[in-house]
Amino acid sequence: MDKHFLSSLFSPASIAVFAGKPEEPETHTPQARVLHQAITAQQFTGKLIFLDIHASGTLADLAAVNADLAIIALPASEVASALEIAGRIKCRSALVISSGIDAALATELHKMATRDGIHLLGPNSLGFQRPHLQLNASVAGEIASQGPLALVSQSGALTASILDWAKKNAVGFSTVVSLGPNTAVDIAQVLDFLASDAKTHSIVIYIEGITNARRFMSALRAAANAKPVVVLKAGRRAASNQAALTHSGTIVGSDDVFDAALRRAGAVRVRAFVALFSAAKCLASRYKPVGRRLAIITNGGGPGVLAADWASEINLDLGRLTPAQAHALAPQLPPLATLTDLIDLSEEAGPEHFRLAIETVSKAPQIDGILVIYSPKMGSDGDAVARAMADFNRHVSKPLLTSWMGDATVGDARKTLNDAAIPTFRTPEAAVGAFGNIASFYQNQQLLQQTPPPLSDLAQPDVEGARLLIESVLAERRKVLTEMESKALLAAFHIPVTKTILARSANEAIMIATQLGFPVALKIDSPDISHKSDVQGVALNILNATSVRDTYLDMIQAVTKLQPHARINGVTIQNMANLKRGREVCVGLVTDDPFGPVITFGAGGTMIELINDRAMELPPLNQFLARRLIERSRVAETLGVWRGAPAVDMEALEQILLRVSEMVCELPQLREMDINPIIVDESGALAVDARIVVDNAAPSMRQYNHLAILPYPSQHEQLCPLAGGGEYIVRPVHPDDATMLQAFVRSLSPESRYFRFVSSMQELPATMLSRFTLIDYDREMALVALITEDVTDAQGQTTEATRIIGVSRYITNPDRASCEFSLVVADEFKGRGLGSRLMLSIMDFAREKGLTEIEGLVLANNPNMLKLMRGLGFVVKSFPEDSNFKLVTHHLQLV
Repeated sequence: MDKHFLSSLFSPASIAVFAGKPEEPETHTPQARVLHQAITAQQFTGKLIFLDIHASGTLADLAAVNADLAIIALPASEVASALEIAGRIKCRSALVISSGIDAALATELHKMATRDGIHLLGPNSLGFQRPHLQLNASVAGEIASQGPLALVSQSGALTASILDWAKKNAVGFSTVVSLGPNTAVDIAQVLDFLASDAKTHSIVIYIEGITNARRFMSALRAAANAKPVVVLKAGRRAASNQAALTHSGTIVGSDDVFDAALRRAGAVRVRAFVALFSAAKCLASRYKPVGRRLAIITNGGGPGVLAADWASEINLDLGRLTPAQAHALAPQLPPLATLTDLIDLSEEAGPEHFRLAIETVSKAPQIDGILVIYSPKMGSDGDAVARAMADFNRHVSKPLLTSWMGDATVGDARKTLNDAAIPTFRTPEAAVGAFGNIASFYQNQQLLQQTPPPLSDLAQPDVEGARLLIESVLAERRKVLTEMESKALLAAFHIPVTKTILARSANEAIMIATQLGFPVALKIDSPDISHKSDVQGVALNILNATSVRDTYLDMIQAVTKLQPHARINGVTIQNMANLKRGREVCVGLVTDDPFGPVITFGAGGTMIELINDRAMELPPLNQFLARRLIERSRVAETLGVWRGAPAVDMEALEQILLRVSEMVCELPQLREMDINPIIVDESGALAVDARIVVDNAAPSMRQYNHLAILPYPSQHEQLCPLAGGGEYIVRPVHPDDATMLQAFVRSLSPESRYFRFVSSMQELPATMLSRFTLIDYDREMALVALITEDVTDAQGQTTEATRIIGVSRYITNPDRASCEFSLVVADEFKGRGLGSRLMLSIMDFAREKGLTEIEGLVLANNPNMLKLMRGLGFVVKSFPEDSNFKLVTHHLQLV
């Protein structure tokens, strides 16, 4: 069970090839001829078996064939027969390279593969390559060179082009996978395999669309948590979106939403396929990215200015030396050197000057990265400068990038830098762009670490009241809420709204306005009118009763004329917002296919469409994510001290975003929402108007299945009594638990660690620690048992400290119906009921997810664990693949 479920596909020990009669190559399909040549051009490390579906033989003959993977390159009419034979010889995976298979036949092949337990890559795929296994199971060209990069592509043509480009540019791969339309093994499953593949250090993806947002985000987040992931996406505009949909058969969705999804998953997006590899190379280096401040060291002012301009264009900050640092460095540089903004060493700079500048910048805490630009000069030695950098590189802990400009005289210098693993680029702009990818990776990794719960720690909203309101609207076969209904929904989630009262006559309007106090705003109230201002349905700053009466009558008359069939409930009266120095912003919701609900933030008011300021984030949000969402908008520049107005109450704005996130999580019926404008100043924020669209949602959506990212399941926290006295908390693991989990593993006895990890490791490696604490709650769960104790320090001070004393976890198997568990309890707490409680809790969670079976491997010489399993009703069996283990299983009956 320690092998990945796709190991039989990507790391097969034996392969059965169905590609026509070996002795009659003239009858082969074009794909079969190319496959024969590709797969035999090098010595595959495993066993190859060539089979002919037309050959005579018995079932006994077939039973004697033993293969992990079947590769099928036959005419479309013969693929099903070959897949049938693959099932009979117990192949666990199959690759169908045959082309011309339509969606209907592909569906039948998927059903056959599912019936026989086969993982099916294809049909209409170019196949895959695993260079370290000398396996070219593809028709995409010659086998690639070995390297640490993995390439996953949804375009066969682009796969072949990238492989051709990579060969010329000495780029090597651990894995290359071409995913055609209608494939059963999708991009999410391939990412899941690559995340745990030791040969893969970073992943590059060309993607046109996805079929399942939750599975894609789950796999992408897990992969990006383990290693850098760089994505090139097609379909950035509406026309290309439609082309990508037609080509790949997958759902493309909004490009802005896709950007938001990639950010939240911790991946980096690039715009050209050459940038895929430079980004992956930089991100896979030993450098630890920490920010966006880039210092530029150059021997020419022009190239340095070009680099600074591009840094500003892509929202990087120019890293500058402090006056004290510049003062200390200046005497060691040529007289014409300038250190104000750029670190321009002048044309007289030699290797030692470059080294001194890099050393100073590398020690400057206010600088995050270094770009060295060298422009060939008469009398200067670019090779010597490169050698000096290569020698000093090991002393630099920050990202160090270079641009050796020119061509004829800098080839040896570039080779020196490449050999020293210093990324080098032909132009300053390309180097700045590469650092931009590093900075984006750092920022996106911060977003990846955020796992908010569905509800914040603010006052509890009236969720049931909100649901009743929506159900009443839908019962009337309406989807657009009136302003009164929209504000009632916002108020249920404690979003501050202007007091609004409905008037059904001119006299009522006068009385209400008089009681509220002038000035007031009047707005038409109709379930059939979404944009009131378009039909003269909004009047602002009404100052007296006479104006209220006249405005009411004029508005009813105008709206009736412009929208004669609209139902008019009356006119709403509300005070004008009294925030004189307030800024207008808009918070909204859009529903994307395939990513579902997305929260938006930007400038508000009547010019919202023209300004087109809309930053996006996938729910759920916490305060960190809300603040980052605000910062990405253009209107953020006006929210601080601006034109004499004090800074706005940012916390009030963040709370509105958190409340909207709660609405999105708890109300799957929401489809669109515009809270516009929200007026915010130094004293708070107030929602003046809102438009909300709803629709029916399936009952299954109540479990947050409408979200692309599952919230932290805080509802599963429980307080349990400890046998012998005391109590402990069981709750889902959180990324912040990494330090406690490491301390827990270190505190285990060698025997307990061996029973859990079948290894003598004394602590968890950093990658495993991250993998165990940042989990996707959709496909796995880890529960930790926590106890709080009094601890006395060396000075005799007593404080409370919380520590982990037990962990249970499961991960869903590929069949999506069963899961595999693990359990470990602190040695001093064994025998006190902790193991039973952790197992029962993890089983309850799996049952709630709809899983039907839980299984695990227990060492045969671990009698206490086997006794616990039997006591919980598990069936203990021998494990055929290794006699040192017992297989324990339990059927999860739905309660």
